[in-house]
Amino acid sequence: MKLTGVNHLAFITNDLTKTIRFWRDLLGLRLEAGIGHEGYRHYFFKLGEANQIAFFEYEEAAPMAYKFHGERTDTPLGFDHLSMTVDTVDELFAFKDRLEAAGVKVHGAVDHGIIWSIYFFDPNNIPLEISWETLAVTNPPAMDEVEPMAIVAEGAGPQPGHWPEVTDPTPRSEFTAHGGNAFTMRETFIREGIGELKPDFVALMKEQTLGAARKPGDKAAE
Repeated sequence: MKLTGVNHLAFITNDLTKTIRFWRDLLGLRLEAGIGHEGYRHYFFKLGEANQIAFFEYEEAAPMAYKFHGERTDTPLGFDHLSMTVDTVDELFAFKDRLEAAGVKVHGAVDHGIIWSIYFFDPNNIPLEISWETLAVTNPPAMDEVEPMAIVAEGAGPQPGHWPEVTDPTPRSEFTAHGGNAFTMRETFIREGIGELKPDFVALMKEQTLGAARKPGDKAAE
């Protein structure tokens, strides 16, 4: 049995319209499917071919407190849950059995129409789900809504005109990054022979080295 990817990573939103504008129209993710009833909505955005980002919207939801990436905090911040995919129903129940044999409390399986899921927590109290897909969406956005949102009727793909166009793109010669708190990993992994540089990174470093070596007014190499 094997987990094959992220089925969905679920967050909470208090404004699904703004969320759709951002994830569909700005970032370009396909609005895949959703359900909505009684003051509650659960929408899915396709991330690549196999993964999804999901959002819950409900009346009690509030914006998450701001915290910058990696910044230390004792505030109980987080997301709703992470769902991982298995390819077969046999694997779904094999994981259920394995978890229960280890003393982990498992809820389910639960039939959600398009997936069967089991639910459990890791040692950090992170809510986890394993899902087996029972249905493929053939015409997104596929919705099961009591009160459909007008924004959904616009379509599954990015809608133009809601965000400004780029007028001042960063030139490739300025593709640089400052060192972060994990900066030493690359040097360490190369030195210890446990990693290798990606070809695109090597090419970029070569471009920048050659560019820095040229003097202003130098004729570009032919």
